[in-house]
Amino acid sequence: MEQIYITRRLPDEGLRILKKYDLDIYEGDIPPSKKEILQGVQEKDALISLLTDPIDKDIIDASPKLKIIANYAAGVDNIDISRATQKGILVTNTPGVLTETTADLTWALILTIARRIIHGDDMMRQRKFLGWSPKLLLGADIYKKTLGIIGLGEIGYAVARRAKGFDMSILYHNRIRDKKKEKKLGASFVDLETLLADSDFITLHVPLTAETYHLIGRNEFKMMKKSAYLINTSRGKCVHESALIKALSKGWIQGAALDVFEHEPDVSSQLVELPNVVLAPHIGSASRETRGKMAIMVAENVLAAFRGEIPPNCVNLDALKKEFK
Repeated sequence: MEQIYITRRLPDEGLRILKKYDLDIYEGDIPPSKKEILQGVQEKDALISLLTDPIDKDIIDASPKLKIIANYAAGVDNIDISRATQKGILVTNTPGVLTETTADLTWALILTIARRIIHGDDMMRQRKFLGWSPKLLLGADIYKKTLGIIGLGEIGYAVARRAKGFDMSILYHNRIRDKKKEKKLGASFVDLETLLADSDFITLHVPLTAETYHLIGRNEFKMMKKSAYLINTSRGKCVHESALIKALSKGWIQGAALDVFEHEPDVSSQLVELPNVVLAPHIGSASRETRGKMAIMVAENVLAAFRGEIPPNCVNLDALKKEFK
């Protein structure tokens, strides 16, 4: 019987599909250490990992039986894909399924930071609300403002579709121009500098790569309007966090709303103390429906690998073909 090591307990929808196999599930509430993953993956046929698990060469080499690394995430930047490919190991993810949920969360952050919802909630809980006042908790309008989207992939496009309901002007910057999406959205393709200078709200939807690491830093913050807001639901390392702290504290920008952090799960105490930032604990895909669908996708990827088939969401198939042609 095939054996599977799972680095965290997944929603039941996925575990039910895999119940006939020998499941070794890490039951801790915090991510397992490298040592714990190394111990758990030994002699396993499949590894189901989370984005918080760095799956490096040591872990990939720990089991000679390993057929697949099934990541419970859309991204795979936590996995040494090159090493997995060299070993003939399939790597899969869960794309698409979390698109709309993450777009919803992006808009929740936009509304929360613009309208100072957190401050209002805190005021009410501390019984500090003394009555309506003309200047009480003044925020920013969203309607008819300019939204700058960095990365017009599936999630960026879903965010842009929602922006149409606010009658926003949409600017986007992407590695490749997409005229079809432009036409559907009425969006404008611009260079990064123009997007930063002209947008009232700037939202990141890019994968973490060498090109996007610290994509937004000191120079980029200085290009933005002092009234601008930055929203990040992509990857924490795409924003230079110390530069963000300076931008927020010095008034280079108006505010930020973050679902991801550069040194996640650690968050700078300086960032926590700032009043003009909203902090969410990486919950972009955190709806019951979406997390359940992700678990099913992971399970189906593993089942396909065990049957000797190409999993539906294999990210290194082309690389494997080149490696073993």
